[in-house]
Amino acid sequence: MPVNKNALIRYHALDKCFSNPGRNYFIEDLLEACNEAIFTHNQNTSGIQRRQLFEDIKFMESSNGWEIPLKRTKLGKRVYYRYSDAKFSINNYPISISGFDKIKEAMEVFKRIKGIPEFYWIRKLFLKLEESIVLQKEEYHGISFDSNESLKRLDFIGDIFQNILEKKVLCISFQTHQIGVSEEITIHPYYLKQFKNRWFLMGYKSSDDALFHLDLSSIQSIKTVNVPYISSKIDIEAYYKNVYGITIPSKSRVTKVVLKASSNVSSQFLLTPMHPSQKIISDSEQGLVFSLELIPNEELEQEILSYGEHLILLEPENFRYKLRDRLLKSMEYYDDNQGVEVFISAKRNH
Repeated sequence: MPVNKNALIRYHALDKCFSNPGRNYFIEDLLEACNEAIFTHNQNTSGIQRRQLFEDIKFMESSNGWEIPLKRTKLGKRVYYRYSDAKFSINNYPISISGFDKIKEAMEVFKRIKGIPEFYWIRKLFLKLEESIVLQKEEYHGISFDSNESLKRLDFIGDIFQNILEKKVLCISFQTHQIGVSEEITIHPYYLKQFKNRWFLMGYKSSDDALFHLDLSSIQSIKTVNVPYISSKIDIEAYYKNVYGITIPSKSRVTKVVLKASSNVSSQFLLTPMHPSQKIISDSEQGLVFSLELIPNEELEQEILSYGEHLILLEPENFRYKLRDRLLKSMEYYDDNQGVEVFISAKRNH
């Protein structure tokens, strides 16, 4: 049975009484405190009787409530109520089992409605809630999530997501790649996407008549603007299905990319495919050869190069030459100390 507003008001009124060490609250005092709290919010109510008060206390002590540590102390012929733990309060206690079950049911419904991998954060939230219940009496946490707590401007996610749902145009001020230089754009927000623990906004930039990607960590301020919203003309989910990461180069198309992983890292790609399109071509002691069907972009280049000699691009040839040129350029900084000179020069200027 769902908890109504008056019940919540009573529970918090009782919590306040139970946590007050300066006064002994007998049953008559608790009843008066509950009714006063109810009358404050709704003067048309008739209040509650002793039977309802005992039911409220029983619920708060149960596993469906907060399992409050309530102590009953006899004083003469009367009994007063107080928490045995002076630091306890339902305001800082983990979510109850019944509350968790309701949230779980709601999330299951939401997952059935969308069922898309980009909403994996729902599953993360579920695990966090589950952990708070199972471990509510222990300090040990048996699970953690890969995240970068130092990232800035993640507080904008909620506002941006809400404006996406409401189809509102945004004016965003952000920090450009040039230090100390800001820029302001008007964008029709379409989609929020996380990649390698960073969040990006994808939308339509009307001034360029093109799609635009923005790193949320660069955002300085956002505000809505009263101009007609232009909806996306493409399927956003399909748009990202053929790419690794965020960006898609202009006039690009899906290409078959063939890679060879050394035996040192081949198991990694067997257990965790680089992309949903990954297909195994051969697997031997010499390494793993596999293919991807996607659009080559900057993020894919960086990912391949990050494995050094353990991941080699075999096809296509033009993409192979592009990575080769990047490697040769990098080698120049090691062969003739150019990199060291650049570093020393930058350090002096700083």
